[in-house]
Amino acid sequence: MTDDKVKRRLTTILCADAHGYSRLMGTDEAGTLETLRRYRSAIAGLVERHDGRIVNTWGDSVIAEFASVVEAVQCAIEIQQEISNQDSDPPHAQQMRFRIGVNLGDVMVDGSDIFGDGVNIAARLQELAEPGGVVVSGSVYDQVHNKLSVSFDCLGQQQMKNVAPVTSYRVTMDRAVGRHGFPVDESPAPQVGAVSASEAGAQRIRAPYESTTWISSISDRLANLPRPVKVALTVSGFLILINVFSGAHRIWFHWPVAALLFFVLLRTVLRRRPASEDRRRRPE
Repeated sequence: MTDDKVKRRLTTILCADAHGYSRLMGTDEAGTLETLRRYRSAIAGLVERHDGRIVNTWGDSVIAEFASVVEAVQCAIEIQQEISNQDSDPPHAQQMRFRIGVNLGDVMVDGSDIFGDGVNIAARLQELAEPGGVVVSGSVYDQVHNKLSVSFDCLGQQQMKNVAPVTSYRVTMDRAVGRHGFPVDESPAPQVGAVSASEAGAQRIRAPYESTTWISSISDRLANLPRPVKVALTVSGFLILINVFSGAHRIWFHWPVAALLFFVLLRTVLRRRPASEDRRRRPE
């Protein structure tokens, strides 16, 4: 009895595509084809090094799958670094940049080929990437963001053709870290920057809080003042406002305000004196 059930598996798909391939072919067919072959050879070597396999090569594209999500993203980073290094070596070489998308998803297996939304999403993520860049899906980001020394910029949910919207992340290539033949950037600068950003954020949060606390403290002190003092301050405020709006070129409010405050101060002192004398006269 033949089992016709479709086989499925969860895998990590890497999709790489040469940017502007048609334009390059129109300029120099032989040179472009030679460059593409050289880059495909380099890509195949890196895929094998990271325990992946090439699934298909459609035109100027490369589809590969990996059992490990971390290895897939690391391979994508090293592919871009290797291509950049090769471009800088022979000056006469045809300049070619690849865009790479990486997705973790369920696929259908047919012999050595794979199909399904998992592959389609990787291809759509590749279209979102900049030439020389890598874009990963949210499922990939969840698995690798705390396992690789690279930064990610969230691109939000992206509407994609024929597939549901997918949250995507761009790998920050200038801080990418290679594992095979590439220097590891252990500089503490990003951490310092992160600490500075955190301190700046804390200061922005702390500033309005401290301002509110200062205002609240003044309000509490005013509320605890004797009633005559509060009345005098209120009247003084009104007199100042009247002086300002009626003609600031002639200042007159200081005389009535000074007299009012002197009267309140004198009254407060006289009311407190008997109480103090009574306490001194009270027998022990």
